[in-house]
Amino acid sequence: MNNTFNIQRFGLLLRRQWLEFGKIYLITLLVALGVIVAFYGITLWPYLTEVATFAPRELNFREPLFLIFGPLFITVIASNYFAHLGQKPKAIIDLMIPASTFEKFLGSLLFTGILATASFTLLFYLTDLAFMAKIRGIYFHTATASLTTAAESAGAYDDNVDYFFSKHEIFTPLYVAPFFITSIFLLGSIYFEKFHYIKTTIAVMIFSGIWAAIIAKAGKILFEGKVPVGENSMRQMNERSTAEIWITVLLLFLTFVFWAITYVRLKEKQV
Repeated sequence: MNNTFNIQRFGLLLRRQWLEFGKIYLITLLVALGVIVAFYGITLWPYLTEVATFAPRELNFREPLFLIFGPLFITVIASNYFAHLGQKPKAIIDLMIPASTFEKFLGSLLFTGILATASFTLLFYLTDLAFMAKIRGIYFHTATASLTTAAESAGAYDDNVDYFFSKHEIFTPLYVAPFFITSIFLLGSIYFEKFHYIKTTIAVMIFSGIWAAIIAKAGKILFEGKVPVGENSMRQMNERSTAEIWITVLLLFLTFVFWAITYVRLKEKQV
């Protein structure tokens, strides 16, 4: 039997991990669903009951809600995954599980990086779909009365009341950002013995501040007093695409670095 990875052993490990970690995951998931539905319900209630005139700007809360609450949800999941290793009784039981370090590490990536991100995105998508379907139905009928044709009406509400995930062109690094964020808090969950989330958050704030200061200082040194020459829209688009690629590559590199450190730390725990 392969001592590094065995699919049957890995499946049994996932089942056991779910029995222990699944409770925290499901509770956090229900809280996330409640918060998302509450935000949509409170904000859109006057328009769902047709007691107020709808304005598309009322949907602007969706971006901040997704970009703030999404990372909060996945970081809570990631910071709790290896938290039990800081408690000796639970740590001893976990370390005695007949599974390789690689299998345990792979399971952590599956639960924190993939499952947490996919579940939050699906929750947000379904909630947005339900509320927007109702709003679009109401807005469609309102618009039909004021426009000459049904086609014009459909165009009006389609342009103004889009579903969230079809509204904008997604910034490329956002596809890898969840894995980068969870890799940091997954490392924090195994590195710190107590108060994992708080200590990891403080560490992220400190290093982010240092990094921002370095970038700002470097930018000031490199570009102060210089005037851009030959700027045009095509060049700006190319520079934006190049910047997105480099940011994506950087985030992927840092993600693999944090994963590698987490794996080494987990292996040290095993020893």
